[in-house]
Amino acid sequence: MDICKKNSNFAVQMAKSGTFHRIFAFIRHHLAAWNTSGEGIHSPYLFRIVRFVLRDENSFYCFADIERRREMLEHCDDILDVVDYGSAGSKEGTLVQRRVCDIAKQHLESPSVGQMLFRLVNFMTQEQKRPLQILELGTSLGITTAYLAAVDSRNQVVTLEGSGEALKVAQGVWRVLKLENIEWHEGNIDDTLYKHAREKIDVAYVDANHTYEATMRYVRYLLPRLDEKGIIVLDDIHYSEGMERAWTELKADPRVTTTMDMYHCGILFVDPHYLKRHYRIRI
Repeated sequence: MDICKKNSNFAVQMAKSGTFHRIFAFIRHHLAAWNTSGEGIHSPYLFRIVRFVLRDENSFYCFADIERRREMLEHCDDILDVVDYGSAGSKEGTLVQRRVCDIAKQHLESPSVGQMLFRLVNFMTQEQKRPLQILELGTSLGITTAYLAAVDSRNQVVTLEGSGEALKVAQGVWRVLKLENIEWHEGNIDDTLYKHAREKIDVAYVDANHTYEATMRYVRYLLPRLDEKGIIVLDDIHYSEGMERAWTELKADPRVTTTMDMYHCGILFVDPHYLKRHYRIRI
């Protein structure tokens, strides 16, 4: 058999395998998760997160403006030379050409997750009554960054992205939305994370290099930097067997006290006052 055909068949089989894994993971989560508005959660702080963040469906002032930028990106046929570090397996990355609309439709976080992040940062800002230090790993076209930054102009958002051309598109989004509290850095996150992460972090959103090894490396570096009330939001925790393994091991980490699994993403809490608890929340 021709080697190209073999590689093509292997890629198809891997794609099918990943799809099947996500289907079974979703069914397993749906059967095990709580359909709760906070009942059964003893910590008042965590109860309020479920009730007023995860279960809140009210629209905030900026949601429509951010979603209009997403819609424009989904209709943009511009071609970008994107450096892909996530699947390259090397420090140099792989240069691939992608249309902006394809990136927007296939790789941007959903509105529901972006808006959940906005509500979460809004809740934490109000609770802590001070500006927050926020770190995002994986800027892409800047839509999720916009949700993180739009909460309060006093919060500081640092975002890391491997592709300079993607960052240019993101910067255009932020200019239109008049978001001036975003600091961005281009390059392999395996380099930029250790150069630009703040000493103290309140919220870290990890949406980069969805492999077991990279996820464990990033989160283990971030955990000691979290404020006592700080959190790590980890994207695509059921994306693959490797991500499932990372999520399972991070839940067991002694520095992690409580976790919340919403299927599409999970939250790691490190407050030592919490009991070791793991919640699956159906939203």
